[in-house]
Amino acid sequence: MGYNRFDKMMDKKAIRDTGILEQYLLGELSDSENNEIELLLKEDTELRTYFNTLEDDFEKLAFENAIDPPEHIKASIINSLEDQKIIPISQKKNNYKYLVIAASLATLFMISTGWLYTQWQESKNNLNIVLNETEELREQIVALEENLNETDSWYNAINNPNAIQLVLKGNQLSPNSNAITYVNHKEKKVILNPQGLASLGDDQTYQMWADVDGEMIDMGVIPADQDMIIMKYIDHAESINITIEPAGGNDHPTVEKLISNVLL
Repeated sequence: MGYNRFDKMMDKKAIRDTGILEQYLLGELSDSENNEIELLLKEDTELRTYFNTLEDDFEKLAFENAIDPPEHIKASIINSLEDQKIIPISQKKNNYKYLVIAASLATLFMISTGWLYTQWQESKNNLNIVLNETEELREQIVALEENLNETDSWYNAINNPNAIQLVLKGNQLSPNSNAITYVNHKEKKVILNPQGLASLGDDQTYQMWADVDGEMIDMGVIPADQDMIIMKYIDHAESINITIEPAGGNDHPTVEKLISNVLL
């Protein structure tokens, strides 16, 4: 870069707008470029006035944002300066001014960088929250779809033209009990809706039996926490029966605890 670049190729406004004076003020130019700028400032009073204003603004900004260093760092700097050669007072003043400006701008940069990092962390945390909520929503949708598919499957099964609906009403042992079973002989399926059965203690359970030629064959234990249950299909069954058995079921029915039966 030569003097002619500033003098002939740029007008005063261009020199101000390009930030060359700011670079000179912060010590970012080479020695030859500094000499050319200084010569230009000496020859141009208006440009020199602008530079002085710029210099004052930078100094004001630097001192407003200056941060006192820790005492041990301050002492180290003073000791280091005592070992250096003496610099003329005017030069020391300018150097100190520029050092303060540079240090303050560096501090501002670190503060802005810290703020950006904090914002980035907050955005990252917000993104994780959104992702977690999205995953939870996806799991809920999957669960709803599974429930819907299961409900649709039960609906189709009990409304199958080949399904026979039978109501098992409670007898004198459990007069408030009732259950509904759907028997499909063609597809060999038995579905039970036990919601109407009276509640039992933890040591008891309901169990379903099929009567085949006078023999009671186990069709399965009836869980207390399910709305619809697939039970075992028994060929040639003449009736379906429900008894109260010990928790876990029994290998033979407790006849005196028979609460309901229906003929097929």
